[in-house]
Amino acid sequence: MPSQANCALPAGFQLDRYRIERQLSLGGFSIVYLAYDTDGTPVAIKEYLPNSLALRKTGEIEPRVPDDNLPAFRYGMKCFFEEGRSLARLMHPNVVRVLNFFRANNTVYMVMQFERGRTLHEYIQHHRNQVSERFIRNIFIRMLNGLREVHAHKLLHLDIKPSNIYLRADGTPVLLDFGAARQTLAQEQAMLKPMYTPGFASPEHYTDRERLGPWSDIYSVGASIHACIAGTAPPRSDERVKKDLFVPLSKTHAGKYSEQLLELVDWCLMLDPLERPQSVYTLQKELGQKPPRAEPLPKSRFNSLLSKIKSSIGKG
Repeated sequence: MPSQANCALPAGFQLDRYRIERQLSLGGFSIVYLAYDTDGTPVAIKEYLPNSLALRKTGEIEPRVPDDNLPAFRYGMKCFFEEGRSLARLMHPNVVRVLNFFRANNTVYMVMQFERGRTLHEYIQHHRNQVSERFIRNIFIRMLNGLREVHAHKLLHLDIKPSNIYLRADGTPVLLDFGAARQTLAQEQAMLKPMYTPGFASPEHYTDRERLGPWSDIYSVGASIHACIAGTAPPRSDERVKKDLFVPLSKTHAGKYSEQLLELVDWCLMLDPLERPQSVYTLQKELGQKPPRAEPLPKSRFNSLLSKIKSSIGKG
């Protein structure tokens, strides 16, 4: 079945003990809604609905799945349900909190704590070429606290990118939208297109599932920091494997950020998994190091300081 857009459940629809308010996002694998529980507490609900396998038209509630797609659809639903079960065991301030998961309408739903704020992707777009090194280190050190907890539970995220790192109103980061079920579904069902995010997925995302590990998430973390610094993701890793035209940040952005940070990102983006940091702890320790030299002042602040110095000299 060719990929198509699925229609969201209507506003006001009663889903188990939750009332749908509106659609928050629509992807190739799921639809996310803002909803309210019986106590009036807002929640985010993710509905399993891969648009390459199922179709739901306007006014319909249950997705239509062709007979040929049923095995893949059911397998993906099982993976999605098991992922929800695993995530529900995690309780960490830097990982999205899964509150409930259930079956309904011939599919599966994952209920998560609703967070107010914006994504790191939105922050990067708003502060293009002005994302400070201090901000990068603070956000990623705290986000990595959550990722360490994920890895400690023998789980992988597999879809780390700026749009899946949410910044609460108080600035603390939260890891969203795990991609493990999508990865498993794509690997096991040859009829499905790979569900990766170009530029943020490691080479082993594309080639060999058995080589996936913490170092795969670390590649994605490096690519996310790269997006903070350069404004864009690095080149696709599957293309880099064929012919690597990637120019390291330590060359393209020398003098704009500390050498230590730029070399750390380049280290994370090594194509060979064994040449990257092997654990989140190692990466976090490096990010926590004080830069060996001060970060350059923004031009506006430099000019302001220069004016004050000149003014002080004039008064003297």
